[in-house]
Amino acid sequence: MNFYLFQPLTFKRLTYIFPSFLWSVLNSYTQIFFSNSMIFAVILIAVSFFDVWAGVSGMVAVMVSNTLAYLIGLNRQKIKKGYYGFNSLLVGLGLGVFYQPGLEFFIILGFAALLTLLLTVLMEGVIGKYGLPFLSLSFLLGTWLVSLATRQFTALHVSERGIYMTNEMFMIGGKHLVLSYNWLSNIGMPEPVRLYFTSLGAIFFQYHLFAGILIALGLLICSRISFILSLLGFFSAYAYYNFIGADIHELSYSYIGFNFILTSIAVGGFFIIPSRWSFLWVILLTPVISIILTSTQAIFSIFQISVYSLPFNLVVLIFLYALKFRERFYDKPELVVYQQFSPEKNLYSHLNYKARFGKSLYFAFVLPFWGEWKVTQSHNGKHTHQGDWRHAWDFEITDEDGLTYTGDGALRENYYAYNKPVIAPADGVVEEITDEAEDNEIGSVDLEHNWGNTLILRHADLLYSKLSHLKKGSFKVAAGDSVKKGQVVAACGNSGRSPVPHLHFQLQGTPYIGSPTLDYPISHFIRHKNNAFELKSYESPENEVIVSNITKNSSLEKAFHFIPGQKFLFSVKPATGKEYMIDWEIKADAINQTYIYCERTKSRAWFRNDGDIHYFTFFEGDRSAILYKFFLGAYKVMLGYYKDLQVKDQYPVNTFNNALAGLVQDFVSPFIIFTRSEYLLSYLGMDDALMQTNIRLRSEVSARIGSYELKKMECNLFIGIHGLERFIIRENEKETAVKMVSGR
Repeated sequence: MNFYLFQPLTFKRLTYIFPSFLWSVLNSYTQIFFSNSMIFAVILIAVSFFDVWAGVSGMVAVMVSNTLAYLIGLNRQKIKKGYYGFNSLLVGLGLGVFYQPGLEFFIILGFAALLTLLLTVLMEGVIGKYGLPFLSLSFLLGTWLVSLATRQFTALHVSERGIYMTNEMFMIGGKHLVLSYNWLSNIGMPEPVRLYFTSLGAIFFQYHLFAGILIALGLLICSRISFILSLLGFFSAYAYYNFIGADIHELSYSYIGFNFILTSIAVGGFFIIPSRWSFLWVILLTPVISIILTSTQAIFSIFQISVYSLPFNLVVLIFLYALKFRERFYDKPELVVYQQFSPEKNLYSHLNYKARFGKSLYFAFVLPFWGEWKVTQSHNGKHTHQGDWRHAWDFEITDEDGLTYTGDGALRENYYAYNKPVIAPADGVVEEITDEAEDNEIGSVDLEHNWGNTLILRHADLLYSKLSHLKKGSFKVAAGDSVKKGQVVAACGNSGRSPVPHLHFQLQGTPYIGSPTLDYPISHFIRHKNNAFELKSYESPENEVIVSNITKNSSLEKAFHFIPGQKFLFSVKPATGKEYMIDWEIKADAINQTYIYCERTKSRAWFRNDGDIHYFTFFEGDRSAILYKFFLGAYKVMLGYYKDLQVKDQYPVNTFNNALAGLVQDFVSPFIIFTRSEYLLSYLGMDDALMQTNIRLRSEVSARIGSYELKKMECNLFIGIHGLERFIIRENEKETAVKMVSGR
């Protein structure tokens, strides 16, 4: 038992029992619009208090619901995000508008909030097991149940607020508020626009123009895509009603036209990646919403209750559920995998992840040898590697003159590749070995044993690698053995259909010698050309190029080998101002994703390391923080050193961009990306090659439209024998020097 709960009430104990309580309240408001913007939260709270008692009722319901959620022991992170509060908020707002305030009312409101919380947990369990959101279903059930029950409660009185709106306005804000309200109410605007704004306000049970205008402004501030989708949803419905000759006043009945707005935002950009396909589905679902809205309204009118957001809930859930049964066209539209509560962030992160790591879903294979080898025959070869066996490579070793042998090349031993170690290209299990073919004399071939001595490794279901023409008697493993990537398994030979010593390598889907090949890439390798180096990732080596695996540099490897629990202390000397200290710590979240945490700014920079390359993947927090600059400057670092090699990558366009260009980009991003944020890392020098230390790297960060540079930053990194020693940031002609003081 936790006896801390029974100690006297203190602020410290309250924050222990109810952590992030304020955030849980604020997020309960923004969750209604699928957002977590604090600016939007303030706007929505202000809108809810246009009817003071409705605003009070909504706030009370949220606080009761979140308090009980904490005391019951529900997930604290979900409480903080407002998952358990927004349905109770809607119930509180609805009841607060309908009934007069009083002791009896607030007692019933408290129990209504409890009922809604329990219904929310129920919906989360029942609907959540299908991977679907519970939306505002518990608000619907809670409101309907309480509304039907309270008809029998004689102590409650129906509110008369809103009948004498001018008098109420005068009591709240005096003459100026009344004049402002009358001016706004009488302002000339087309009826559809007026209806759009009023429908937005109706989501918070505020049935007047100013509330809707403020909510529209909040939408525009927090998400340009959501704002456009709200327009698309409502006005496509308005056009549809006109087209089919339906009663357009149905949209103004309790202003339930907001169902089209909420559905549009949910389908167009929140649960689905914003794209031309998601926008098309918003339009296609409009008639479906109309059918459900009209039919349910006819049924519910019998019981004198409103359908509220029922059409929105049904259409979104049915559509998302249908998408889960797709067997093709998974990108038309694409579901959001990691929810960031912003259509823009969902879109930009998704596009960036596909560009950076889309191919990393492949099983990671390295080249099956040490050192530099030449591709003497690649896919669709001239001599072999054709038809079902076209996706394969032959490798040999060449000298500076391009020769594959020394002397006259008459003997097997004259060839550089002969008897060189062959390594496992990935972890796996030895599936089969054939070791019966003698090595050929130079120029002759063994047609009886076409593949020669061969090793087949099983790496995953329907994924095998095959190494052929190996030297007889050179095998270091046996059938059934487990092998590790990079482990020596045999030696290169000249067996089978092999006139000169070389290594044949292919990936295949079945475990047999002679199986058809798979078109499968190598994860990372270095391409050598004219004394220059080029990093290739998830590509197939071309014909006649020299390639090698990444040879890791011990200092670079140490500099970017971050382990949870490590702590670093840096001194920061800005261009202006006093020198100060910052603390970083390596941490891991609940799903074991690692990140660097800055204690000073409470910022986080998530990263991954595949053994060959360090990647930063996501930043959260203060963009003026040094950690953010380091995130940009060390966005992708290959852990081997190659002089003058350059590593290129790209950021999500909202990570580093010009403010105005980014704003315009948001509006058109579902259809076209015209700005880009680029990363370029150059390997400048290494002073001590023997110790593999004193390395200098420089990264250039830029935002561009075409060839025009909008914004830039430069970061110089200095790597010593103990890892990262210091880095210098240059931005807007100002320089900030950051030096490692201690790290463990």
